[in-house]
Amino acid sequence: MKIDANSLKPIYVQIADAIEDDIIDDKLSEGCSCYSQLIIAKELKVNPATAAKGINLLVSRGVLEKQRGQAMTVAINAKEKVIMRRKEEVFGKMVEELVTTAKQLDLPEDYVLRTIQSYYEETPSHIHSKECSKE
Repeated sequence: MKIDANSLKPIYVQIADAIEDDIIDDKLSEGCSCYSQLIIAKELKVNPATAAKGINLLVSRGVLEKQRGQAMTVAINAKEKVIMRRKEEVFGKMVEELVTTAKQLDLPEDYVLRTIQSYYEETPSHIHSKECSKE
């Protein structure tokens, strides 16, 4: 997990995004424990309250679940929720910005589509699975 201290994106949002990335990449499995706020804070050298804010953002999105006296767990269907939210919010904005820029540069539609397809075919998928014990 990495954060960019120079980013305009708040650190707690970067933490939430990094946890979501790990869920999408199957590094964190549904029903398994998530990283604790203290581990995140220590690893990233941030205030534990900042780490907690990132975790709580994911709780409010239904991606993580709090259970009193137990570790934070990745919710069932968390991966699907993250993917759906990112499709709607993140990917849609990226495509809109890409199309706007392409039109500003007077790029032909077929050129834009070919370029996207070329990058899509060249980019490897990095998926690593993490098993957990559900005790």
